[in-house]
Amino acid sequence: MQITTKVFGTIEIDDDKIIEFPGGIIGFPQLTEFAMIHDEDRGTDSIHWLQSIQEPAFAMPVMDPLIVYPEYNPEADDELFAGIGKLVPEEMLVLVTVTVPKDLTKMSVNLKGPIIINAAERKAVQVIVEGDEYQVKFPIYDILNKKKAGE
Repeated sequence: MQITTKVFGTIEIDDDKIIEFPGGIIGFPQLTEFAMIHDEDRGTDSIHWLQSIQEPAFAMPVMDPLIVYPEYNPEADDELFAGIGKLVPEEMLVLVTVTVPKDLTKMSVNLKGPIIINAAERKAVQVIVEGDEYQVKFPIYDILNKKKAGE
């Protein structure tokens, strides 16, 4: 399948790379099909993109939360995962959305609303983590710079 995106121009996406969000994503319940885009041209290996198949102008930067928060281990009710099949740790991918404002020093990730992907089924869900342990805007600029510098 070929789609023309706002961020990446025209790209080819294999049907077997499409990730289905049966319930959509928070704030966009109508968007149910995405592809994970790895942007080698921009020189980052930690930030990837969830590109909407239905809405080419919509792409969310995402990343592995363990890169910036090694102890990250959110818990959510099992019923929230019912629509994405049986979760096996080896086939589970956890991502968090990245906010990149004009002032890059204010870059943050949403630890409160992780995306859980069942890679075997290519189905995913975004959940809200209960409690106050995780922030919606967890600052990551300094953490990423230290990692880049090898600290």
